[in-house]
Amino acid sequence: MELQPGREAVVRVPVATLWAAPEAVRPVDGPALAGDPDVPAWIAGLDHDQQVGDCVLSQLLLGERVLVTELRADGWAHVVAVEQPAAQLDPRGYPGWLPAAQLAPLRPERQRSPQFVVDALATDLHATPGGPPALAGVGLGTRLFRAGPLFDGWLPCHVPGRVDPLWVAETDVVPLPQERPEAKEALAVADRLRGLVYIWGGLSSHGIDCSGLVRLAWRRFGLTLPRDAHAQAGATTPLALGDERPGDLYFFARPGRQIHHVGIVSTDPHGDDRRMLHACYLQRRVVEERLPPDREATLVGAHRV
Repeated sequence: MELQPGREAVVRVPVATLWAAPEAVRPVDGPALAGDPDVPAWIAGLDHDQQVGDCVLSQLLLGERVLVTELRADGWAHVVAVEQPAAQLDPRGYPGWLPAAQLAPLRPERQRSPQFVVDALATDLHATPGGPPALAGVGLGTRLFRAGPLFDGWLPCHVPGRVDPLWVAETDVVPLPQERPEAKEALAVADRLRGLVYIWGGLSSHGIDCSGLVRLAWRRFGLTLPRDAHAQAGATTPLALGDERPGDLYFFARPGRQIHHVGIVSTDPHGDDRRMLHACYLQRRVVEERLPPDREATLVGAHRV
């Protein structure tokens, strides 16, 4: 099978970056563009300004489905990330460009529901139980499809683009929950990413942005939220300020503008004393802090997932 416009495909690498346009990439982005991208090396090579370049739109994890809408002769594919709702951009999902080599045709077993999700911040998949890594850096929130029985603490899983299963340590995955989690459980997942580098468009445990942090925390429990902060506000339930609890969301907007930032409520509010965990554009990392004055001035509401 080959990739074809009009058909779905699936991400075959641990993290695929979605770009605004092939012409928008920079020389520093080389490690993220390879057929087998090295996203940690790419992030390590970005300077303070390059971490927020608007050439990056989003990221997709191993196994995420896309609709291929165009294939170019130079190896780029235009896709719609159908698992990342973005109604303002495309009712089908989040649109953008990525290297076609990072995709594989959708195989029949991918039509089934995933049974497991990666709970470690990152894990490696192995060609044999306990053997050398065959696919490194598979991140938190990646959903996996079981390919057979557990063997000596190792779980075989189907991996896009590969005929033979790869093996993951049983301790690094958990069954995908069947029941809706409590908000504090999502907060606990996000808190494990405290100190992680801020990357505009980042959506993995290698680097993340504000709405990516919210989305990834809930993805760990099987719940799909929109990609961007303003869309997340539209998909959640508003609360009266003062009624928020840990795990709820704070949204921020400047007067007359759409929502541009989201954080996760980290403690019960005490009067005007509010705290949140968020991927901070200014500090370029995930932090937990009391809302500073500029955030208080742009706080437009609290919502519950």
